[in-house]
Amino acid sequence: MKDNFSIRYDGWKPKKQKLRETLCTLGNGYIATRGAAEESRADEVNYPGTYLAGGFNRARTEVSGKIIENEDFVNFPNWLCLNFRPERGEWLNLNTQNVPDYQQTLDMRSGTLIREFRVEDEAGRRTALRSKRIVSMRDKHIAAIHWSLTPENWSGSLEICSALDGNVINDNVPRYRELESRHLKPATTEKIGDNAIFLLAETRQSRILMAQAARTSLYQGERQLTPLISTNQREGYIEQLLRVDVEEGTTYTLEKVVGIYSSRDRAISHPGIEAKKSVQRAGRFEEICARHGEAIQKLWNRADIGIINGDKNQQLLRLHVFHLLQTVSSNTIGMDVGVPSRGLHGEGYRGHIFWDEVYIFPFLNLRFPDLTRSLLMYRYYRLEEARFAAAEVGKEGAMYPWQSGSNGREETQVMHLNPASGNWIPDNTHLQRHISSAIAYNIWNYYLTTDDQQFLSFFGAEMFLSIALFWASMTTHNKEKDRYEIHGVVGPDEYHTSYPDSDQLGLNNNAYTNVMAAWVMQKALHIVDIIEKSRRRELMKELHITEADLELWKDISKKMYVPFLDKHVISQFEGYEKLEEFPWEAYREKYDDIHRLDRVLESEGDTPNRYKASKQADVLMLFYLFTKTEIERIFENLGLEFSEELVSKNIAYYRDRTSHGSTLSRVVFSWILLKYDQQQSWDNFETVLISDFEDIQGGTTPEGIHLGAMAGSLDLVQRAFLGLEVGEDALWIDPPLLDHLKKISLRVQYRRHWIAVSLDDKKLLITFETGWKNEVNIGVQGKIHTFKLGEVREFFLNE
Repeated sequence: MKDNFSIRYDGWKPKKQKLRETLCTLGNGYIATRGAAEESRADEVNYPGTYLAGGFNRARTEVSGKIIENEDFVNFPNWLCLNFRPERGEWLNLNTQNVPDYQQTLDMRSGTLIREFRVEDEAGRRTALRSKRIVSMRDKHIAAIHWSLTPENWSGSLEICSALDGNVINDNVPRYRELESRHLKPATTEKIGDNAIFLLAETRQSRILMAQAARTSLYQGERQLTPLISTNQREGYIEQLLRVDVEEGTTYTLEKVVGIYSSRDRAISHPGIEAKKSVQRAGRFEEICARHGEAIQKLWNRADIGIINGDKNQQLLRLHVFHLLQTVSSNTIGMDVGVPSRGLHGEGYRGHIFWDEVYIFPFLNLRFPDLTRSLLMYRYYRLEEARFAAAEVGKEGAMYPWQSGSNGREETQVMHLNPASGNWIPDNTHLQRHISSAIAYNIWNYYLTTDDQQFLSFFGAEMFLSIALFWASMTTHNKEKDRYEIHGVVGPDEYHTSYPDSDQLGLNNNAYTNVMAAWVMQKALHIVDIIEKSRRRELMKELHITEADLELWKDISKKMYVPFLDKHVISQFEGYEKLEEFPWEAYREKYDDIHRLDRVLESEGDTPNRYKASKQADVLMLFYLFTKTEIERIFENLGLEFSEELVSKNIAYYRDRTSHGSTLSRVVFSWILLKYDQQQSWDNFETVLISDFEDIQGGTTPEGIHLGAMAGSLDLVQRAFLGLEVGEDALWIDPPLLDHLKKISLRVQYRRHWIAVSLDDKKLLITFETGWKNEVNIGVQGKIHTFKLGEVREFFLNE
């Protein structure tokens, strides 16, 4: 590591290359390309991958006698392809040639990937190369590579190969390799100028066209060279070979500028026309780079979070900001895309959209609210599909899928491969109906942060009330208890998908699912009251909501059943008490890693359904999502007793029964432990920070980052460690006094007002920088203060 805005890798280490490629991915919210070496091809060491936001394709495979259809995030044509060799020498290959020194730097401040190395071929010819790469944040259809190449001890003919390769497959995830991986079919290759080439490819089922045009130029200083150029092409592949005489000790510059368009783009005639036009207009590398640098600096001005607690923590926090912005940025606004749980960084989970927005949107809401709004529209555009899904299972309203892709149908695989055993086993995690509540939660919190009444009245209310209709139809009234119940679901835990030795799929009365459904009912009634009356009438009529429905929602919100193990411990689901305790210590001694306990047990012919063992936070999610005031209100409405003792006992109980098989789990535990055990809270936070950087799950990060966990770490700093809370009456800031993190600085946008906040031990500095109005309410330690535009106030925190 070099400084707080860069990450440096020293030495060429093939075994670590795929992890580095993921962490050095460059993107702009429209496309992203893994940090693979330009000269590399997909093999055991390298995996070049370029991904288009929303770029899915479906394919069928026969598995165990069944035809299974999966929708995948497509690996699109590789535009990086760039290589060189001295006359009669071997092409550059770091795996076979001598590499005296190698350094790779991800410069996050400027959004560039830099490789600097020297390589020596079999003839002893030593060449120094400095490569600089960008995926432009300003010109979202442009990516570019700049090479500075110096023959250190030889002169002669140099040959450079610049290519576009459409003969790529999806091969990033080993456990998917038995499934159909061919998603592209080549369409056209073409020479479009003396030094430019063109490739057009199409996805096989979804018919997405991707066009790439590449212009390759050679310079010595400012003088453009005229190398001898030959063009070769075959189906799905085109290359240009540039030959030029070079002199020992002289540095030569190569620029490869690539234009990328797809048929999903707006305001285009044809992607091929636009791609060709873009490389003609793009200018030199430095011009492109300057525009890119200005755009990414604007993002940093909004998004940076400063902390003082060791350089490594600051660097990793910025790495998390960086990769969130590579996945979704200003360029994403207006595109019909969601947030893939593994970013635009790999093919893990097939690029599907889960519930990670719950962890991601709190950061975006306070900095890029227009981006959140656009991402919420991804769900709105798929509302009809969610309604169809509900009707298919005999329910009303809208039932959103656990995994979503192109059109919003359920994309959760029917079977999945357990790499620990090699077995294909049924996957019932699609029963995580709580995803619908997460979407409702995101809608409400976007509204709270922005006061976007127009969005809430129109798009937000229609989704929210449709979800409320679904939950009402999911409940059954238990007359004996006079409580409403929800059967046949799976909670966030995921390890428990049925009862032991039972043919019934799903569980009854998962506490998290039930409480969230009750909250949806409470908030739906509130939304009906606050939206414009004419819009209320329209929605009531359009969604067939009657006054009787509203009364039912009110009743459910007060009488939802929440199972308890005893007075203070909520049962994860009904019947949890009958499960066996799991022998944690025995398994920790037996296996090096039991994070994915489900795979370990299946390989032994066992199942976690038998045990009190969770993959990640389930019941405890309630204390993560809601403030103390909010959860008290929910419990009070349900007629349940709430106390600090209830929270602390639930934490203690489930902490001992959680394997942390998901990186998201540590985020939740860091949050909920803050008040009770600062050291464990901090330990969990630091684990979240390193989880992808050090690939603590043993091979998952090369398949893509865990974006929810990355964004979750940012939310921990702002909401937990700074005590920032969005309210209807004010933006509240109530920092806890921390042992580990005493200095935090950031900027947030609350209801169109930019506010700078700086915490230095017990001193809190708040600045109302700019806004649409001349006043804003900010609450500090229980008291609301009205700030005037430009006002700066200092507060000294009480113990």
